[in-house]
Amino acid sequence: MSGPDTRVTRVFVELADTLVADFDLIDFLHGLAARCVELLAVDAAGLLLADAHGVLNVVAASDEQARLLELLQLQNEEGAAIDCYRLGRPVQCADLSQAPQWPSFSRAAQDAGYQAVVAVPMRLRDDIVGAVNLFAATAGELGEERISVGQALADIATIGILHERTLRRHEVLVEQLQTALTSRITIEQAKGVLAERLGIGVEDAFVALRLYARSHRRRLAEVALSVVERRPEGDDVVAAYLRAH
Repeated sequence: MSGPDTRVTRVFVELADTLVADFDLIDFLHGLAARCVELLAVDAAGLLLADAHGVLNVVAASDEQARLLELLQLQNEEGAAIDCYRLGRPVQCADLSQAPQWPSFSRAAQDAGYQAVVAVPMRLRDDIVGAVNLFAATAGELGEERISVGQALADIATIGILHERTLRRHEVLVEQLQTALTSRITIEQAKGVLAERLGIGVEDAFVALRLYARSHRRRLAEVALSVVERRPEGDDVVAAYLRAH
């Protein structure tokens, strides 16, 4: 089996193994964003997820720059992921300098160093719960094969969100999605608190938060809440970072 095929297989097995009965959805989605960048040879990725009312929210991104672009997309209600979610199919722009349909989004993306974007829907049959945005620093089409792999990754994420138990009970689905979106707000607050306490950037703060949660087998949102509320565990996160640096 060739190298690229081996990496694809490894990532799909890794993601499938994560889908246990009580998996950490936010951590899973951040891992997915990172894997999209790794496998698809793009420069950044972001995930938008719809809440119970169909309103899109940023839930994960491969880096802070991508997260800010996703927020701008939502604020202006324009961009590849917005169209992708509404249409339920992949949306591609090979050259953002030629995207008059998204004036604010395309300008901001180019200012951030991206020249092309592809969005694929997070879907399971007729259920569309969000979209994955893939950003490239050079103009050009992503290609059918890479888009297919990206769609497969998005489909795995959707299966994770629409877990078997949520397919049977819609109210559980609504609760899970809402919990994920609420957790995302707490995590953003914790990143800011850690960045200020440690004098580091928000991306490094998130890495510190995630590494602590994983090494102590704690949910990311629970550790984030401890940081925000200045609980002893929040001090432990700070201490762990200082010991490592």
